[in-house]
Amino acid sequence: MMQKSLSLLWLLFFLPALALAEKPVNVLFIITDQQRWDTLGCMDNKIIKTPNLDRLAAEGVRFNRMYSSCPVCVPARTVILTGRSCETNRIITNEEINREDLPDLQSFDQILFKHGWRGEYYGKWHSPYRYALDYINGVRWVNGPPPPGTRADLNESKAFAKYLDEHVPQRALQPGEQLANLYNRPYRPDPLDGAYGLPPEQVQKIMRDRKAAAAQQIGQGFSYGCLDVPPEHTLAAWTVKEGLEALDRLKDGPFSLTVSIGPPHPPMVLPKPYYGMYPPEEMPVPASIEDERTDSPYWRNTSPESYRDKKKVQQMISDYYGMITLNDDWIGKLLTKLDELHLSENTLVVFTADHGEMLGDHGMLSKFVFYEGSAHIPLLMRLPGRIKSETVVEAPVAQLDLFSTILDYCGIAGQKSEGDSLRPWIEGKGKAGRVIVSEWNGTAVPGYMVTDGRWKLMFGRGLTARARDALFDLETDPLEMKNLLANETDRTANKAEVERLKQSLLDWLTRNSSSHVEEVRARSIVK
Repeated sequence: MMQKSLSLLWLLFFLPALALAEKPVNVLFIITDQQRWDTLGCMDNKIIKTPNLDRLAAEGVRFNRMYSSCPVCVPARTVILTGRSCETNRIITNEEINREDLPDLQSFDQILFKHGWRGEYYGKWHSPYRYALDYINGVRWVNGPPPPGTRADLNESKAFAKYLDEHVPQRALQPGEQLANLYNRPYRPDPLDGAYGLPPEQVQKIMRDRKAAAAQQIGQGFSYGCLDVPPEHTLAAWTVKEGLEALDRLKDGPFSLTVSIGPPHPPMVLPKPYYGMYPPEEMPVPASIEDERTDSPYWRNTSPESYRDKKKVQQMISDYYGMITLNDDWIGKLLTKLDELHLSENTLVVFTADHGEMLGDHGMLSKFVFYEGSAHIPLLMRLPGRIKSETVVEAPVAQLDLFSTILDYCGIAGQKSEGDSLRPWIEGKGKAGRVIVSEWNGTAVPGYMVTDGRWKLMFGRGLTARARDALFDLETDPLEMKNLLANETDRTANKAEVERLKQSLLDWLTRNSSSHVEEVRARSIVK
């Protein structure tokens, strides 16, 4: 009798967990564009307000050393989708998005769909379009000519313009205002904005010539200011609202839904109350803003001198933080929707970014470099019952690992990838001494970054690369101000670290059948 009672108690205790384990896992993949790692409250930022992402971290796992596999949009996003390095998937620059000689690869979503998942994708699509063909909805491409395999009407910019016309009436510009890129609605530029103080007619004329606009720092990449569009009709809000509607359609699962939020990628224009939410004069000036980059691999970088202007950069940080808090508010609505639909307990939520933003670090803007501001990004995951709350992973990880990690939690094994499932590290069983690699296409700048979380080697792609190499100790030099390869004394003292990281790079290139193995092996340090 007692044995039967114990058996009954065992069933009552474990049956819910067994039922949960047998139920397919849903995926909600949230990605922002150009968001650096240190822009979350849970990452010890004492200024920015990100309560919803902080909640996600508290209820799941936070990765403190997550890196972009390539610090630029299209390559990074293609790595995430395919689980293959840039050289393998053949996308190493934004310009290669429509190349036709791509290898026969599948995205993690396409694999899920073959196993019975349904999926939709909303927001910025910035990868080869072949990976977008199997979503239920017609995925909209970003800009330029229609990619092969899609319809001319599936254009993100045109769809957003139509949405704005239905919800935000046009009005005439007032003195001091300009028309905002993407929105075609008024905004009041900040002094850092290239159009600040210019007549709107002159700005529009300049923008018709791309080279002239770039030379005068006018256009999307140099736009900062207060936008006259209600917060609920911003690009971030529109994207999330489409995701919320998709959850209603997909709720019976299993599903994979991606919500790809464009901000805080420029234009950095935002509405009140987010504009001015963080008083510019209270924003911390980057400690490396005056770095002359004398010994830097990026000594040739041509970031405008205005990004060394402390007051202007403080305004930029204010705008950037405001956009991230706006994103966080809308991401909160996605998390609430999961709760309302009783999906939270069985949905793997992933939050990350494609790359970071220099934000005045080293007097630089944008991305494209291996400095922390550009390459170090956030990664949070939550899956109740399978990922313990308040887990923190210190091992370095990269976008290359997301493909295998997502499929692992969805119970789909045996899929080829050049990354690792991060599940062992999440569960405290991962091997120590992990090293990750990031790539970039360049001869005058490093083509590879290798890091174990403390030591970071930036290394040229091969014998002919004119790049200056660099070694940084992030423990003693988190601002990356001292290149330990710049003089003979430091090179000699740190020879062992360089050789160890270079060997890790060679091992990685060899595993991935890279064409650069031998020329990287033969390359000596370039100082």
